[in-house]
Amino acid sequence: MAYWGWRPYVSAAERRRNALKEMEKRKKKGHAVSPVNIEGRTIVKTFWGKAWCENLEHYSDYANRLPRGRTYVRNGSVIDLQISAGTIRALVSGSDIYEVEVTVTPVTKARWKSICSDCAGAIDSLVELLQGRFSKGVMERICRQGAGLFPSPKEITLSCSCPDWAGMCKHVAAVLYGIGARFDEHPELLFRMHAVKEEELIAHAGSALPLSKKGPSASKVLDSEDLSSMFGLDMAGLDEPPGADTDTGPTRPAVPVKSVKRKTEKTPVGKTRAGAPKRSRSSA
Repeated sequence: MAYWGWRPYVSAAERRRNALKEMEKRKKKGHAVSPVNIEGRTIVKTFWGKAWCENLEHYSDYANRLPRGRTYVRNGSVIDLQISAGTIRALVSGSDIYEVEVTVTPVTKARWKSICSDCAGAIDSLVELLQGRFSKGVMERICRQGAGLFPSPKEITLSCSCPDWAGMCKHVAAVLYGIGARFDEHPELLFRMHAVKEEELIAHAGSALPLSKKGPSASKVLDSEDLSSMFGLDMAGLDEPPGADTDTGPTRPAVPVKSVKRKTEKTPVGKTRAGAPKRSRSSA
């Protein structure tokens, strides 16, 4: 029975059962379902996930209400989360299944151009970008409040179908943490949300390096084993020097070189070679 418009309390175990039923129902109808799954108590682990959550927690508007969503996202209550340009839609299992929508204002063309210009040449590769392996200067520029890739409260609009009148209910808070967890797995979605291409951050690798003029440190250089495990390639033999012969087939025997003797022409006694001047004999 509900009181004053509120539904009765539902335990975490029951919420999980309801979430599984809802997901199965949607799958049967052909809807793609993408739940947020958290292993252990740590919600985010990578640079992109941490940067998203820490940015929100820095704002006093959100600091007091965000913790309400941690338990919900940890126990699997976010049963579907879809990120597209400017919009995140999610389903959260609570006393009922609630629909949550988070609208984020994409970065302006001027801001994106400024970020790309400031980071020009300071990011070595797309792999390093998505792994969050870059200099402190690049991190500061990307995370700069009001000028980076992470939105401020005035750039976010929140809505939920639950009866809670608060601007950020626990269902919305769970979705915001779920977005950070999703960026952990797929950091490219942050750029999709802003409708920009991450490749543009490394498109001017040959220009000046305003944020980092040093080459990548040894820890940032991928060796053959790292590449093998990352892409499933057999990197054996790639350390051979250029032009090295790796053919192990039978070899042809060397052909002996015969020495050639130079013939000399003999001149008979009393005769001279043709064309040679005659020597006169002096009288006794």
